[in-house]
Amino acid sequence: MADEEQGLAEGQRRHWQETYAAHPGMYGERPSAPALHAAGVFRAAGARDVLELGAGHGRDALYFAREGFAVRAADFSPTGLGQLRTAADAQGVAARVTTLVHDMREPLPLPDDSVDAVFAHMLLCMVLSTEEIHAAVSEIRRVLRPGGSLVYTVRHTGDAHYGAGTAHGDDIYEHGGFAVHFFDRALVDDLAGEWTLDEVHAFEEGDLPRRLWRVTQRLPR
Repeated sequence: MADEEQGLAEGQRRHWQETYAAHPGMYGERPSAPALHAAGVFRAAGARDVLELGAGHGRDALYFAREGFAVRAADFSPTGLGQLRTAADAQGVAARVTTLVHDMREPLPLPDDSVDAVFAHMLLCMVLSTEEIHAAVSEIRRVLRPGGSLVYTVRHTGDAHYGAGTAHGDDIYEHGGFAVHFFDRALVDDLAGEWTLDEVHAFEEGDLPRRLWRVTQRLPR
């Protein structure tokens, strides 16, 4: 990773740590709409365990656990994961939740073919280069069992913040302290090259509103 990219990545890590510390449970306790969709997809596929990447303080990971899935919740913020563990204890689902401090620029510390399903809400559109995004999806493919499902969401180039704020190249723009890699449809299709792409669903979230795609794809059996 180039020095400039490394500096941006470390700055984002600090920013998220500070944000979670200043605003505990900042996204609330209700699961996101993409998590509701993903739970149905995973259940229909017979999944028993879910890996959530970019779990933050855990609103979606805890929802999956309440729905009966065994959950591995990964994030690069120890502060967010600490809040997740506290909430898991309070909700009585701690036995079904494990946490993992992990940066998606690094290989996943999991064996091949070891999880049934993966969920990532806005993780892949964080400050990752196109090369790093491809590497991350390759890692997801590696740890998923045959027939496994991936549901992810990303902000796309139709979003109001695309092209605004500080440009870092590679369709990455920083606005309000948060850096986002905005996806075009070609990138979505490239990432699905060795998968079955079931759906690319456009939706909006938040007050701006943010404009996103919810992507559902699966591996062959």
